[in-house]
This record gives sequence, structure tokens and C-alpha cells, in this order.
Amino acid sequence: MINTIKKQSRRLCVIAIILVIGFLVVSCPLEERDTGDSSGDFEGFTGRVISNPGSEQVTGKSGVYDWEFWNQNKQGNASMTIGVGGGGTFKCSWSGILNVLFRSGRKFGSTQTHQQIGTISIKYNAPVYNITSGDVSYLSVYGWTKSPLVEFYIVESHGNYKPGIAGTLKGNFTIDGAVYDIYQVTRSNAPSIEGNNSTFQQYFSVRRTKRTSGTISVSKHFEAWENLGMTMGKMYEVAFKVEGYQSSGSAEITENILSINGTPIK
Repeated sequence: MINTIKKQSRRLCVIAIILVIGFLVVSCPLEERDTGDSSGDFEGFTGRVISNPGSEQVTGKSGVYDWEFWNQNKQGNASMTIGVGGGGTFKCSWSGILNVLFRSGRKFGSTQTHQQIGTISIKYNAPVYNITSGDVSYLSVYGWTKSPLVEFYIVESHGNYKPGIAGTLKGNFTIDGAVYDIYQVTRSNAPSIEGNNSTFQQYFSVRRTKRTSGTISVSKHFEAWENLGMTMGKMYEVAFKVEGYQSSGSAEITENILSINGTPIK
């Protein structure tokens, strides 16, 4: 009898605990994730999905690669999927935006010049690069230097609007078997890595014959710019990037290998 009472008491205690836990689960809302971050399969590309984040800028790491998703004023719809495996691959889509940048590469910390870092190159493949509306989008190597503050582009493909055309044509060079036109633009009161109201120079190398795969000798562009008097500072970042400005589109970067002195970064 006593054993029976004890067993019944234990059952009642278990039932009471279950009811309490159930009440807590129903009563307490799940934590909101304003980054829109999830994990899954995005149109066949498996990885970490960031969709319409609550912040203008979202950053992270995938293995040794630094990725960044910047959507000015959080306008429109934009998504970035970070590829699995710790490499620099990613997928993105955008519509109704003001200006959006998706990129993956290496942040160097602004402590060394490109000569001190070594010879930089990027091997990439973008089997998908579609601009469905608007004229302004770039598929490019991208980055910044500090002291001086410089935003730079090595543009492999683009929309109908040619990047840098509003600036000064400094010359042209043949690099990796193709001719690139070199432009310099002065930006004032514009967003930068140092704030939203910065004055800085933009350097553009724009490939005359567009392509969506290949190897880019990044350091050769740096040297070409410097030969034209376009000063480079200490390297903050080198990345492969997809950008859209008042446009809609999508891209898939299935290969993005950044190498220094011929060796992929580790």
C-alpha cells in the first residue's frame, strides 16, 4: 500500500513538472533574431542564410574567410547565403534596394601595405550573375586601404552602367591577358569603413571584355594604380564582391580562392 502511494505520488510529481514546463514554453516568446539568420538550403545552394537583416551591416567568418553583407538603409529585399565548408563561396539576391554589397575575402587589419603582405590573387567562378532590372551592378574584387582612405574595385563584369565612368580616366593596362581601363573618383560625405560622412578616393580597374570566371592578379592592379600616382595605403580588406545599386539581380559564387604568394589563405 505504501509502495503504491509512493508510486502514485511520483507520477503526480512528474505530471506537475510536465505541466509547469508546458506553461513556461507557451508563456515565454522565442527570442527574436533580427539578423534574419538561418541555416538551410537556399535554391539548391546549401549554407547559412541571412535574409533582410535587421542591421544595415552584418559580418562573420566562414573558416578563414571574412564575409560581409551591407544593405544601405535596410531598403528592399536582400539575401546572402554563406557556402558551407569554410571557403569564400556565397550566393545572393536583391531587389528594391538602394545600395547593397555582398562579399567574402580577408580583412588584414590595416597594419601592412600590399607589398608587405605579399602577392595577392583571387581565383573565382560565378556561373550565375543576373541583373534583372536597373543598370548598376558590379562583379569584382573589392576592398579598402587606410592612410589614405581608398575604396578599390577590380571589375570583371557589370551592368549597362560602366563603373568609374563619372571619374577621371587615368589610363589602361593589360593584366591577365585583358585590357582594363583605370578610373579615379573622389567621393565626399559618403559611407565608408570609417563612417557615413567620409571623403575618400575610389580606384577602378574595369575589364573591357566581361567575364564571370578566372584568376585575377590583384597585386598587379595595385602596382598599375601606383604607377599612375594613385596612392595605396595599408590594407584593410581584399574580397570578392557582388554589388547592386538601385537594381535587382542574383549571383552565385561557387569558387572564391584568395591566395598570397601562390598559396591559398589558411
